[in-house]
Amino acid sequence: MNVMVNPLSMFDVRGDVALITGASGAFGMVAARILAGAGCKLVLVAGNQAALDEISDECRGMGAEVTAINTRPVDEDTCEGLVQQAVQAYGRLDILVVASGMNKVALINDMAPGTFQSVMDANVTQSWLLARAAAGRMKAQGEGGKIVLVSSARGLLGHPAGYTAYCASKAATDGIVKALGCELGPTGITVNAIAPTVFRSPLTAWMFEDTDEAKAVRDGFLTRVPKGRLGEPEDLAGPLLFLASKASDFYTGHILYADGGYTAG
Repeated sequence: MNVMVNPLSMFDVRGDVALITGASGAFGMVAARILAGAGCKLVLVAGNQAALDEISDECRGMGAEVTAINTRPVDEDTCEGLVQQAVQAYGRLDILVVASGMNKVALINDMAPGTFQSVMDANVTQSWLLARAAAGRMKAQGEGGKIVLVSSARGLLGHPAGYTAYCASKAATDGIVKALGCELGPTGITVNAIAPTVFRSPLTAWMFEDTDEAKAVRDGFLTRVPKGRLGEPEDLAGPLLFLASKASDFYTGHILYADGGYTAG
């Protein structure tokens, strides 16, 4: 295949099997739509049954084959089981997107140690366990694979309003990406992360509203964003398709900031 004659072939993921956790969340739903539209077979995982049914039906309406699993990747057995169910459904696993996670906001002296640990478990331990399970299967297949974690600009930058748990968890996520990028490089498995800043989702919809409060918060934030706007879901489409496809075969251990230049300044 001469990619210089047909460079778009590098982004072809039709028929690839993608496991997406947190599929009912803001980024997970975007990832499901993107990979469904690109022709992947999907295994969608989420704890919210109603939202999982909604995104699964939407992706099926786009022509995708979808297996929906109502659970959360809370421990080793569950994570290993999700990979096994993907293989049982479609015979292999090519792409893992870990979009599950959480945030708890509180100033350090107001945050219980157990709350801090719950954020670390959801954002770090579960990412590690899922990557471990997927990497084992991908190595057995012997054809490489794509692991994409969801980080944040907060993995690089602090925040003054009670983000010690979240910032620490995303910095740790970045560390996993870099370490696994090195460890799995010889196997052909790439490990990268998408790190968005604020983008439109059900959780952030209020920031896009035409109210004095939203405008004040938005204007303060936008002083740090060279592109001069907040993110839209489609801003994540290109980075995800790149990291999930052959186009990124030489890229591993990278944190790809989808932030309008926020982390550059």
